[in-house]
Amino acid sequence: MGRGERSRRGDGPQREGGPSLGTSPRRGGGARPGNRARGARSDQSRGRRPDAARLAAYDVLRQVAKTDAYANLVLPGLLRERGITGRDAGFVTELTYGTLRMRGRYDAVLAMCTKGRPLSSLDPEVLDLLRLGAHQILGMRVPSHAAVSETVDLARAVVGPGPAGMVNAVLRTVARTDLEEWLRRAADQADPDGNDVVARLAATGSHPEWVTRALRQSLLADGRPESELADLVDADNESPRVTLVARPGLVDVGRLAEECARETGEVPAPGRWSPFALQLTGGDPSRLAPVRRAAAGVQDEGSQLVALALAAAPLAPARDDADPGHPHDERWLDLCAGPGGKAALLGALAHQRGATLLANEVAPHRAGLVRGSVSALPSGTVEVKVGDGRRTGEELPGRFDRVLVDAPCTGLGALRRRPEARWRRTPADLAALGSLQRDLLASALQATRIGGVVAYVTCSPHVAETRVVVEDALRRRKDVELLDAAAVVRDVAVTEPPGLGDGPLVQLWPHAHGTDAMFLALLRRTA
Repeated sequence: MGRGERSRRGDGPQREGGPSLGTSPRRGGGARPGNRARGARSDQSRGRRPDAARLAAYDVLRQVAKTDAYANLVLPGLLRERGITGRDAGFVTELTYGTLRMRGRYDAVLAMCTKGRPLSSLDPEVLDLLRLGAHQILGMRVPSHAAVSETVDLARAVVGPGPAGMVNAVLRTVARTDLEEWLRRAADQADPDGNDVVARLAATGSHPEWVTRALRQSLLADGRPESELADLVDADNESPRVTLVARPGLVDVGRLAEECARETGEVPAPGRWSPFALQLTGGDPSRLAPVRRAAAGVQDEGSQLVALALAAAPLAPARDDADPGHPHDERWLDLCAGPGGKAALLGALAHQRGATLLANEVAPHRAGLVRGSVSALPSGTVEVKVGDGRRTGEELPGRFDRVLVDAPCTGLGALRRRPEARWRRTPADLAALGSLQRDLLASALQATRIGGVVAYVTCSPHVAETRVVVEDALRRRKDVELLDAAAVVRDVAVTEPPGLGDGPLVQLWPHAHGTDAMFLALLRRTA
């Protein structure tokens, strides 16, 4: 990228952090018939060619909106396809993720700049252009004049001159007022009386209000003060570091660190909690040879910890144990294995102990991802099966020593990595997911031998998906006991994660532990 291009973009990405704004517009699809200007792309010749980086970010937003894809799956492939690397790739990444994370903030600002026209009346393409421009003005170190002019050039190319004029007018209005003043106005609109702290934080923190209230309830249920809510919301709006796992027996942590330094020029930091974790500030980890051959992978430390905890949880002897002092530990199960990160780590640990892992996944395409994740393990270590986990308990009763239930959930614990999830989920999702979570946990317990252990895990802190599901299982079954998961996590962690409490349940937090908000319960069959 040349000096002229840098001057149009600014000094580089800047994390958006701090308080934010929050209405959620309707999700985009294609433009409504008749609303898009004629000859949208033919007008490109009248202005400058749109900046390739901004066009890439726009195309990712449109694909996310139209196909319900996740940006973290779409963006890397698009960057490789278009040959966007280095500083340009960093700009695209920040522009894409920052716009998605802070959509609520920017929609609230934009709604005050459209002269009474509701955002729901705008074509989805135009609204995404306005969000991209707003993020450059209010969330990045891009000069306002460059942010406006470059977004207008992009608008001319993708939606035509008429809508581009509106984009120009609205973004110039945005640029006349600084962020702090916009946030004050947005908070006052959300809570005119100044009595509802959560409503104001939802507005300024770019989270739907129902999500913000659920996070508050989850903090309180975990024995944490309500005052941490603002820190949690801020953590959700930060770009996470890239965390790698060196799968034991396949690649040494030190060797993986050397590969990272050679390929990226950055010496990775060791993980805070997992003995197999390394952290990078950014980059494309798929370029690393150990990742390409599946000896290593990208995996949050919270995800690593819950897998390690299951592998370390104390078993009780089975009825047929020849040596009750050493209960057999031969057959493991990952009930909901896709996309395969936890299965690969469990499989590596199982192989070191002479055990095998059955990785079950209901969706065939996700089962394919699992096969890729475990491909570096010795043949026979992991069997990948396509099947409904709710039926596994009936099909294979009492067969397994250790079982992981990484239950489908709202994903509210991974909003740093999948920012679009906060705008897709609704409270109505909890009922359907809750039924599925209960059925999967019941199936897992049925598939576990007496004395065996089940790890119930979600990447959500919502109490309806965590504590309530476990409590229901304990009420329904008298042959299950709850182990102290906090004690097990302390044993497997390199250093003790702060604030785990007295157990028996474990809830990790982005703002406290730098991980996704992983929940863990360990249940053991007793009879």
